[in-house]
Amino acid sequence: MNIKKIGLTALAASLVSVSAHAGEMSVSGGASIGLKNTSKGSTGKSWTMGNQLTFSGGGELDNGMNVSLSFVLDQGDDAGNTTGADDNAGAPFDSHSVTVSSDTLGTLVFSGEGGSSAQSSIDTTAAGDIWDNGSGFYAAGSSPLYGESGDNSMMYTLPSFIDGATIKASYSPGGAGGPSATSYAVGYTGVEGLSLDYGVGEIATVGNSADITTMKAAYAYSSFTLSYSNTEAEHDLSSNTDEEISSWNLAYTVSDDLSIAYGVETIETEGQANDEEGEKFNVSYTTGGVTISATQYNFENIGGTAGAAGEKERWSLSATFAF
Repeated sequence: MNIKKIGLTALAASLVSVSAHAGEMSVSGGASIGLKNTSKGSTGKSWTMGNQLTFSGGGELDNGMNVSLSFVLDQGDDAGNTTGADDNAGAPFDSHSVTVSSDTLGTLVFSGEGGSSAQSSIDTTAAGDIWDNGSGFYAAGSSPLYGESGDNSMMYTLPSFIDGATIKASYSPGGAGGPSATSYAVGYTGVEGLSLDYGVGEIATVGNSADITTMKAAYAYSSFTLSYSNTEAEHDLSSNTDEEISSWNLAYTVSDDLSIAYGVETIETEGQANDEEGEKFNVSYTTGGVTISATQYNFENIGGTAGAAGEKERWSLSATFAF
């Protein structure tokens, strides 16, 4: 009789049993197919495609704490950074994080890539970042203000002690000789239909330090939801310019499947003669895990340029699948 073989087999079975009991793994994903057309001095018509898989798993430890892992596979996300020693190297791998939580101690998230600071987690404009999100209004590297990213960072959310209130803080260590960045945000949803958010963060890179403040409010009544947001960046160096994005959005839910929304954004840049203004009109229909969307974008005074030279228009059609 091979005692050694029996012992190893029993040990392997024991480890499998413990793993199966301790946690579960799952995969979810999404894909999209779209057509867009940009007029007034741009690229014309083109097809678009999106795809993403999210691997997640976790379980409860013997001490009652919950630990989970999330890892995203997103083709082309890091296509421009396929070499080097940092965590971003090796596209198509995308965001990844580890979360440790308990009801009494709160939630701690470590993000290797693709996370958010406490402030940047709420800085999407009320209209949904018209300047970005496929609008084509800004070229790479020329986007308006942004907060410190959540890459290589820690974010802590306090346990709930007031109904409807959320408090979180984050820390990003300085890299390449730059200073570290801290951030915090508070949210309140204690009144039916109302949500309020306030966050303060930093841009903490060499030669480009700034304080970022975001305020948001939304109120839902019947089938209507009205939202407003404002984000400001105050730069520490006189060579930089302060920026502000204000936005509002009105959404109407026609039915469980059909919704309509209209949103506006205004970008003000210190020293720039003309404010940049964008608007978006969207209609979305969802059925059986498929969302069909049609959107019209309009933008004026891009880069502070008035007249036809600073105008762009785009319409887009898309079908998004969740699975």
